[in-house]
Amino acid sequence: MAVQDPFHLAIQVRDINEARRFYGDFLGCPEGRSSDSWVDFDLYGHQFVCHLNPALKEQSASTHKNPVDGHGVPVPHFGVVLEMDAWNTLSAKLREHGVAFEIEPYIRFKGEPGEQATMFFYDPSGNALEFKAFKDREAQLFQKS
Repeated sequence: MAVQDPFHLAIQVRDINEARRFYGDFLGCPEGRSSDSWVDFDLYGHQFVCHLNPALKEQSASTHKNPVDGHGVPVPHFGVVLEMDAWNTLSAKLREHGVAFEIEPYIRFKGEPGEQATMFFYDPSGNALEFKAFKDREAQLFQKS
């Protein structure tokens, strides 16, 4: 997927090969450059880099929870705003593979301007991910209440 201005995001992981299996093999992100201590991925057209932090072998990345629509949303988190069909496909794949959701896939802000499909889960290093979708992504993504 080509995006006009791709973002660059770097996160810490406990194991580079584990990150390759999760982001590359499981989520299907093509791999770019790499070394023994980092690996680039194409995350839906964005440059996403996993950097090794051996200290995470002892503990997962930490998160805080912020209340949103009756759920504790992990912060920090990152992810992608998908088209609804792609979101449904990913949601089904994650369920099929037994991924433990922090917030199960559901429709948030039902009937409001920000209505969206959302789900939260963690990578093996404890980084929180959110994937969401809108019925009309272009019109709704930045729509004010």
